[in-house]
Amino acid sequence: MLLRRLARPLLASSFVYDGVQAVMHPAEHAAGAREGAALVTERLGRSPLSQAQVTALVRTHGVLTVVCGIALAIGKTPRTAALSLAALTVPLAVVNQPFTSKGAERKERTAKFSRNLGGIGAALIAGADLEGRPGLSYRVGHARTAVASSASRTVNSAKRSAATASHRAGDTVSAAAHKAERAAHRAAAQSRKAAKQGRKAAKRGQKALADLNH
Repeated sequence: MLLRRLARPLLASSFVYDGVQAVMHPAEHAAGAREGAALVTERLGRSPLSQAQVTALVRTHGVLTVVCGIALAIGKTPRTAALSLAALTVPLAVVNQPFTSKGAERKERTAKFSRNLGGIGAALIAGADLEGRPGLSYRVGHARTAVASSASRTVNSAKRSAATASHRAGDTVSAAAHKAERAAHRAAAQSRKAAKQGRKAAKRGQKALADLNH
């Protein structure tokens, strides 16, 4: 999208500028970096960093900021680059917080702190940009719906199969009962026919005996 191609370089430009300045002029950022590093080392129980270490830390931070800013500007893994820029800006916001300073220093720190917060927010928004693709929550919801639909179709299919089998079994039982009934009727008819023939034979035998007696 054209808007992204314009917005990403504009957003990245401030990060790239700050990173370049930190690499070329680390002394301007060393005081704040030293203060932030002192807080960390004090919490960890380590000795404070030397001036050379602080300068190296500032330059490393600047290089990483420039690299991530360029990646964001050219659209190379833009989401990862944007989130990395947000993470790299958090220490700057902590160092530039104005709540422990007064006077002109507090005013200067407030301006930097506000700028850092704005950069973090903008980078987070850029990092959350999916470029029109569905997000994770949508994909999870869609997958759940698909699984539920598939399960429902499976259950309905099983119910239909069971109903069909039951119906077929009922038809088989009914047919077997009908055949048995017809066989019983045929057997009864044959029995009656045999009995009738027996009676006729008995009558003929009686008649023959009567003729002999006369």
